[in-house]
Amino acid sequence: MGALIGLGVGVGLLLVWSAFFLPRAPRPRRPGGTRAEQLLARAGLGDVSVTSLVLLCVVLAVVAFVVIQAVSRTVPVAVVFALMAGWAPVLVLRQRAARRQREFAEVWPDAVDNLASAVRAGMSLPDALGALGTNGPEALRDAFEGFALDYQVTGRFHESLDLLKARLADPVGDRVVEGLRIAREVGGGELGRLLRNLSGYLRDEARTRSELESRQAWTVNGARLAVSAPWVVLLLMSFQTGSVQAFSSPAGVVVLTVGAALCVLAYRLMMRIGRLPVERRILA
Repeated sequence: MGALIGLGVGVGLLLVWSAFFLPRAPRPRRPGGTRAEQLLARAGLGDVSVTSLVLLCVVLAVVAFVVIQAVSRTVPVAVVFALMAGWAPVLVLRQRAARRQREFAEVWPDAVDNLASAVRAGMSLPDALGALGTNGPEALRDAFEGFALDYQVTGRFHESLDLLKARLADPVGDRVVEGLRIAREVGGGELGRLLRNLSGYLRDEARTRSELESRQAWTVNGARLAVSAPWVVLLLMSFQTGSVQAFSSPAGVVVLTVGAALCVLAYRLMMRIGRLPVERRILA
């Protein structure tokens, strides 16, 4: 019996030691990083860490809880607005990412035209890409300035293109970069024609998508207004403590929970019905 206990203790100590001192296999990572990292990159905030984003969400949630609790003295109402405040940075990032993608879609045809003109004038492809950092559209200059610096430091065209893709974090940018990579590998005199065709295609696509988004705007605005209206009313009621005390009861908590769930469900359903096809990144 003593030997069996000793064996169990020894195996337990061995497992504890192996958990701390033996090398661990690296965790598989999602392509392009986690969803939060991808969102930050699409929003142009790739230098911001996910930890900073989480801390900002937590701080806003705590501040909102303290303020609403002090005003309404109703914990369920304070919890609801704390959750809203904690989710607000993510919504802002999504809106920023969508706006940045629209801006890029509008200026990519001009950037490709500038690139085609530079290649036609006899510049090499890396030099033409680097020149977009000074002569290209304003929205893309920072990314191509970074490419010029990366290529100047390393002299490796493909690695500099990979860094450019990560810096842009844009589906259209992925297509342009991969097209340039293939043209660089294959060679030949078809680069100018490829760039002109790509510019025309991107311009037509941007025009069509802009028309669809303008028609879709009423759906998006209607969904946001319908979802925000009852919570604005609840926020105004919070300044009258007697009016919101009913939400402290179990029935009030059920009303708040069901109302929040229905608002989220209705908003997502309406946005899904009116959603346009979202272009995905390739080889990211």
